[in-house]
Amino acid sequence: MSTTIATVIVELPNGVVVQATGLTRSHADPDPDFGLYLDHRWAAENVPWDHVILEWPDFGVPDDIASTRQEIEDAFDRAVNGERVEIGCWGGVGRTGTVLGCMAVLAGVTPAEARQWVRQHYNVGAIETEEQHELVLAFAR
Repeated sequence: MSTTIATVIVELPNGVVVQATGLTRSHADPDPDFGLYLDHRWAAENVPWDHVILEWPDFGVPDDIASTRQEIEDAFDRAVNGERVEIGCWGGVGRTGTVLGCMAVLAGVTPAEARQWVRQHYNVGAIETEEQHELVLAFAR
């Protein structure tokens, strides 16, 4: 039996709002206009809204950083333009937190402060590995 993960609404420093979740999101949570999902298991969920599923190993980073960067920037732009954007991986912590860290950088947080910002405003365990932290640090370069 899996535990249902509640969707968390995250307001980035520039006022842009995204929602973050795990695969076992509650069906009572608001449906997004667009989802950026970081685990292949989202494909089995048959989500009816527009979405992208990235190949991103748990506790790691994707092989195709350039494509991942573009997808994160596109999702951020959708949120800037008023779409309800959802970010989700399996558990909603490491990979989801990493994307939130990248979005925080896009919203004006320095890369060096992004992990702490995400841990303070989303989940204390977010951005779980040094490899994920390095991705956030490199995001602004």
